[in-house]
Amino acid sequence: MKRRSSYHVQQLLTYIGAYGVLTIFGLLIIFPFMFMFFTSLKLPGDIFRSPPRLLPFAPESVQVADQSVPLYQVELDGRIETMALIDRGSPVVLLASVDDPTRTFERVPRDARPVGGFTKQESIVVDGIERRLWEIEEAGQTLRVFELSRGNTGLFADPENLERTVERSLNDVQPIERVSFDTANYQRVLELQNLDRSLTNTMLVTILVVLGQVTTSILGGYAFARLRFPGRDALFLVYLGTIMIPFVVLIIPMYQLMVLIGWVDRIASLILPWIFTAYGTFLMRQFFIGIPKDLEEAALIDGASRLRVLWQVFVPLAGPAIATQATFTFLYAWNSFVWPLIVINTGNFSNQVLTLSLMVLQGRAADSPALVMAGTSIAVAVPLLIFVLAQRYFVEGIATTGIK
Repeated sequence: MKRRSSYHVQQLLTYIGAYGVLTIFGLLIIFPFMFMFFTSLKLPGDIFRSPPRLLPFAPESVQVADQSVPLYQVELDGRIETMALIDRGSPVVLLASVDDPTRTFERVPRDARPVGGFTKQESIVVDGIERRLWEIEEAGQTLRVFELSRGNTGLFADPENLERTVERSLNDVQPIERVSFDTANYQRVLELQNLDRSLTNTMLVTILVVLGQVTTSILGGYAFARLRFPGRDALFLVYLGTIMIPFVVLIIPMYQLMVLIGWVDRIASLILPWIFTAYGTFLMRQFFIGIPKDLEEAALIDGASRLRVLWQVFVPLAGPAIATQATFTFLYAWNSFVWPLIVINTGNFSNQVLTLSLMVLQGRAADSPALVMAGTSIAVAVPLLIFVLAQRYFVEGIATTGIK
């Protein structure tokens, strides 16, 4: 009994350790996606906060004289009170004496003179940090001081008694914040870059490419697996060998072909050249070879045509292979960037896809990371959902391609 009990305890600890390690690695993998999503819901002031925070926060506010003003925690008479910022004052520089660093002064910038002038202001190293030197007048004496920090003053008032006010530096008060999700970034990014049209184009291109590749792969895979005709194996080897041709080799001839038939800057150029795939044909052929011939012969004896045998016997059995092919094709078509960049003009917003719109957005909204993250979240959401729902087919597809 003791041995059995110790074995169960050891097994339980092993499971806990394994799940713990997997959980840690899982969190590390999903953290970039969480950071992207939460950043897309932040206000501009919250994005550049130091130290950074994962969740989006927004300042608490209160209505004062028909205006919404932020709330702060202000130290008053040894107590921390909630007060509203009703007026922002002038900039303030916090200075410390060079001779006695514990002696500090607050000055507006115009009341301090830079040592050495503004262009060549002298500095001093304090605690390993370089600080700028200033000169101020204090009690009729000229003191050399160094800069500790700078900020603004503010006039704070009790929300329940506006006559009770106090002036404090904004560096000495703490804003009151709450977790808030600003979904307006998604509306702004859709209006800024016409991303809704790009999303529609991407869905159209992806769906048609997936349907085209799955259909041609099923037809080609069945032909190479079941039909006998002269040169079948040699033709299949040649077709399969096209997988080894790098895409960069095909760019120029494919673009010249698009120019010749007048498909440059058109949606058709993103669909029709990609409805044939050697990988998909190989995947379907390998799966169809593993289906017993007795099923096919029985259907043919009953009078079914080849096409009917394919759609009513082989296709229902090839569900895992078709799902694998559709998943791979979907991710490739959705994330395609190089070919749309070449064949679609970046100024043609009506025919752009998501990848092109995100490239332009990255430049236009370089100073607004929340907008860039919102656009990226829109682009990532759909393939991420497809991957989560169809991830088991990735493993099945790898196993299926090895069937002989």
